[in-house]
Amino acid sequence: MRKLILAALSASALATPALAQDANFSGPRAEAIVGWDHVSDDSINNGSRDGVVYGGQLGYDYQTGNTVFGVEGEVTGASTKDTANGVLVAGDRLKVSAGRDFYVGGRVGFVAGSRALIYAKGGYTNARFNSEYTSTTGTIEDHDTLDGWRLGAGAELKLTDKAYLKSEYRYSNYGDVGGARHQVVGGVGIRF
Repeated sequence: MRKLILAALSASALATPALAQDANFSGPRAEAIVGWDHVSDDSINNGSRDGVVYGGQLGYDYQTGNTVFGVEGEVTGASTKDTANGVLVAGDRLKVSAGRDFYVGGRVGFVAGSRALIYAKGGYTNARFNSEYTSTTGTIEDHDTLDGWRLGAGAELKLTDKAYLKSEYRYSNYGDVGGARHQVVGGVGIRF
C-alpha cells in the first residue's frame, strides 16, 4: 500500500508541470474592472477619502514556458471626493474629486496550476483631480493633472479557455504634491 501511495504522489508531481504547460495565457485581452479606491492627499482635510474605481483595460500577453510577459493600458474613473464648507468665508464650499486615470505599463507572472496566473506589474499613471470652489460671488473650477508611477500584484483565474476573473492590488504615487492612491480591484475579462 505504501508503494502505491508513493507511486501516486510521484505521478501527480510529474503531471503538475505538464498541466501548467497546457495553460495558455498568450494573446490580446480586454477586461472590465471595478473596486475600492483610497486617495490620500494634502488637499482639503489633510487626510484621505474612499470611493469606487471603475473602468477598462486592454493588454497583450506572451507566454514562454510557465512565465508570462505582458503590456497593458487602462482608463478608469472614480467616485472618490472630498468636500469642505466655510473654507475662506462663511457659506463657501470646496469640492475636490478624483477624475480619470490613464495607466500604461507591463507585467510579468508565472502560471500556477492549469488555470491560474500570478503576476506583478508596474508602469506610468496620469491622474486628473478636479477642484470646484463655490461662494456668493460664483464658482471657480480647476483641474490638476498629475504624473506618477504604479506598482501592483494580482492573480487571474481562467473560467474557460477565453474568459477569466482577476483580483489585483495596486499602489500609485503622484509625488510630493499629489499624494498616493491604493486600489483593490476585481475584473472580468476575455482573451482573444
